[in-house]
Amino acid sequence: MIRFDSVAKAFKRARVLDGINLEIGLGERVALIGSNGAGKTTLIRCLLGEYTHDGTVTIEGRSPRRERTTVLGDIGFVPQLPPPLKMPVGQLIGFAAAVCATDPKRIIDLAGRLGLDTAPIMDRQFVRLSGGMKQKLLIAMALGRSARVLVMDEPAANLDPEARKMFFELLAERAESATMLISSHRLNEVSSLVNRVIELDMGKVVLDDRVADDISLSGLLACRISVKRPEPAFAKALGSWNFVDIGDGLEWQGTVAGPDRLRFLGMTSRYVALISNMSMTEIGD
Repeated sequence: MIRFDSVAKAFKRARVLDGINLEIGLGERVALIGSNGAGKTTLIRCLLGEYTHDGTVTIEGRSPRRERTTVLGDIGFVPQLPPPLKMPVGQLIGFAAAVCATDPKRIIDLAGRLGLDTAPIMDRQFVRLSGGMKQKLLIAMALGRSARVLVMDEPAANLDPEARKMFFELLAERAESATMLISSHRLNEVSSLVNRVIELDMGKVVLDDRVADDISLSGLLACRISVKRPEPAFAKALGSWNFVDIGDGLEWQGTVAGPDRLRFLGMTSRYVALISNMSMTEIGD
């Protein structure tokens, strides 16, 4: 579906991409990882037809540079940094729906599932929304089109845990019909979302590996944590994950989205000396 053939890109004398050869098929969920400056964003912009480059990039045989309008109509894109648009939210939703020939209500409904009620903010400028509200709206606009390619740059970075759970569920609904390219500089942020990992370093592919694909994007884990003593900082951290205190600060319970397990364990690892017992049990989709 997506092909990069000998793709190279330089800015002045700096070679940012150096002979990239990749094939990505329908239904693959790919993590594009690498440190800052590795070439991830440049590769994505070549895929979106924003840059001229050496070599060829095609999506189902079409060039995103030469046939940009047609090709981009089949791509849903979530940028890492929200654009500074002064357009009112209602107008932006209408514009996004018109571009991809979808019903604005579909975008509004998806935003609602992510926890964003658009009714009170339709007249507010997009640029004046909070970071989380912007991210939810951008995801809703990307998933609101019947795109076969989803390109997402740190897509869940500004989402609260409940919104992240719903985001994973929305991706699960598209898992069989769309190819996903998820860019991140931290593998643990996206490892449970993907079935393939591609790492860039100094503009070259240094790793291209298939990974286990047995984690449901919509699965949940029931979690119970016991601590040795009440700790306000840990209580605040668990509260941000919507955990409930069931034992005067000594016992906590809640649910974690399956793809979020590494992120959650990373948070709890900071309090390993405080935790006396912890259990996580899969409870299905």
